[in-house]
Amino acid sequence: MTRIRRGYIARRRKTKIRLFASSFRGSHSKLTRTIIQQKIRALVSAQQDRDRQKRNFRRLWISRINAVIRMNNVSYSYSKLINNLYKRQLLLNRKILAQIALLNRNCLYRISNDILNKINKNKEIGNKPIEFFT
Repeated sequence: MTRIRRGYIARRRKTKIRLFASSFRGSHSKLTRTIIQQKIRALVSAQQDRDRQKRNFRRLWISRINAVIRMNNVSYSYSKLINNLYKRQLLLNRKILAQIALLNRNCLYRISNDILNKINKNKEIGNKPIEFFT
């Protein structure tokens, strides 16, 4: 049986793979098998780095919020603020809170003070639900 040469389809597939790996060094950009292996590793690393980036940004937002909150009140902390936000059912995520903390500290102070005042009043009244920002 005669050997059948692979035509342009295989060549197109290999050139597409080679274009992805054109910036790799040495045989990682020349040999098809190693290119495929390196492509898989590169895509896995990219996914891991995206996940790590989300973690890092969340840590950054938390530290910014905590720093601004502690500047105003010594006894008040980030964890208490978040807990009080959940108690009041205010849906502000950490990214928005961090932007408020950076750009307009007085607004964050007002939010935290209003929450504290409402919770203190709520304890005095006897845990009746009170509307926020009424």
